[in-house]
Amino acid sequence: MLSIKEISKSFIQRGLVLDNLSLEVDEGETVAIMGPSGSGKTTLMNIIGLLDKPDAGEIIFRGTSIASFTENESADYRNMNIGFVFQEHLLLPYLTVSENILLPLLASKHSHEELSVKKQYLNGLMEKTGISDLMDKYPFRISGGEAQRVALVRALANNPSILLADEPTGSLDAKNAGNLGELLLDMNKEYGITIILATHSIDLAKKMSKILHLEEGKLLV
Repeated sequence: MLSIKEISKSFIQRGLVLDNLSLEVDEGETVAIMGPSGSGKTTLMNIIGLLDKPDAGEIIFRGTSIASFTENESADYRNMNIGFVFQEHLLLPYLTVSENILLPLLASKHSHEELSVKKQYLNGLMEKTGISDLMDKYPFRISGGEAQRVALVRALANNPSILLADEPTGSLDAKNAGNLGELLLDMNKEYGITIILATHSIDLAKKMSKILHLEEGKLLV
């Protein structure tokens, strides 16, 4: 599904972060990427999501080379294929939970019928994740664990092929972190979503089917 071939990435302040890194991800796979702070986990996630571009190397998604996509092509790729969950939930404070979740649908053109189907799907996701009763609340009225579940449902709004989760449990206590990990697995099993997550948590990593370690710019098993 996703093939990353010998990508490299440098920054002026940090020097070489990713060094001829390669990664193969199969459809429906769950992958944990571990490594210390500053090892390049977020950089790798951003490159997979085309939020950033490698200095060298190739990225192939379902047979198409995407590393040299234009900004518009990259935006289309993200809207159609990628869902993002970050350590901070990044919910907009002036929108309700429901409005935050529906926000990604505004980035794509949908017919009235398509929007109706999408809303049904999202209502189902809110039921599954236990946040249906929060729909009319604002982010400052809900807990951190609830906010992260809202962020997860928002990330799944456009039925992405890949969910990129960057330290998704980093700001949660152990109980909520465990709950979110189980939710990720549920989404993978029920919808076949491929999950790639960066984490410091060995407990979360162990829930995934593959664990890789990012060290000195390369991925090691």
